[in-house]
Amino acid sequence: MRPNKHPQLSLERHSRKWYNGRMTSSQLAERIGATHQGTVVELSHVASFSAASAGALVFVEHPRFLHDAIASAASAVIIPANSEIPADPSAAAPSALPPKAFLRCSNPRLAFALAAEELNRQAFCEGGIDASALIDPSAELHPTVCVDELAVIGPDVRIGPRTHIGPGCILLSGVVIGSDCTLVARVTIYSGTTLADRVIVQAGAVLGGDGFGFVPDPATGRYHKFPQIGRLEIGSDVEIGANTTIDRGALDATTIADGVKLDNLVQVGHNVHIGRNVVIASQTGISGSSILEDNVIVGGQDGLGDHVRIESGVILGAQSGVPSKKVVRGSGVLFWGTPARPIAEYLKELATLARLTRKKRAPAS
Repeated sequence: MRPNKHPQLSLERHSRKWYNGRMTSSQLAERIGATHQGTVVELSHVASFSAASAGALVFVEHPRFLHDAIASAASAVIIPANSEIPADPSAAAPSALPPKAFLRCSNPRLAFALAAEELNRQAFCEGGIDASALIDPSAELHPTVCVDELAVIGPDVRIGPRTHIGPGCILLSGVVIGSDCTLVARVTIYSGTTLADRVIVQAGAVLGGDGFGFVPDPATGRYHKFPQIGRLEIGSDVEIGANTTIDRGALDATTIADGVKLDNLVQVGHNVHIGRNVVIASQTGISGSSILEDNVIVGGQDGLGDHVRIESGVILGAQSGVPSKKVVRGSGVLFWGTPARPIAEYLKELATLARLTRKKRAPAS
């Protein structure tokens, strides 16, 4: 057995302490591109109006909700840039509430999401390893890494700063994970998988497993497994939903670029390439060697055959099907149906079919 490259970690098996992210409202406004107005307050979390407490940030998209936001217990409110705040905001709120900060911006919903990311980024865990976790001595873990109950970390795994490995996760040999990543629970990552920074993997996901590749033997009718010895490379700022599976490449790599968001129960086959900022909804299946270019949106329950190419900016509606080796192009165009075609064409076909059906049912004169 090789010596532990971080012997101090073996001595720090204790309960982890989590600290909320804290930031002043003026600092947060600067980071999300908002204009600050009013009292500077300390913020620690985002909330709804009804659940808000001291340190909370809420947002308002329409001026008619501004009174409710001011009357809430939140410490700060994100508001539309052109909203009018009462000359005396305290007059719109119970006297027991402290003064509020207001963050003006053109897109409050987006600003609220960005603010949540900033506050989460400020949150940190006092690094430590639960006593029940199993960690190979050759693994390299940054001292700020948190490892929860019953996690298993194999040989030569490398984990970067502030990454959180949740309960029951299994990382096989040679896995590399960057900084500020979160594996929520029971995530399994096979050898040959790399995650960059700020990747979130929800419970039950399986990354880097064998692809579905078999070669038939005409003489016997049996199927023989084609080698599945490639890699899985996942970029930064990716989120992978619960029970989603992504296969490694057969001989080369499956690649998931920066900013990709995968919903729960998505299947990505071997040798697939998914471009930047692609969004894929639940129960979609993508067959091997397909390519989704940047900024593609894929609806729920879509099925993509092998060697498909979806060009940049295409939108696939829910329950669409794309046959093998098909190329779908048209940035900003919504495609629907099986086989998927532009929505206008699809609706024309439905209307024609409806007319034919009515004619067939009409009584003969």
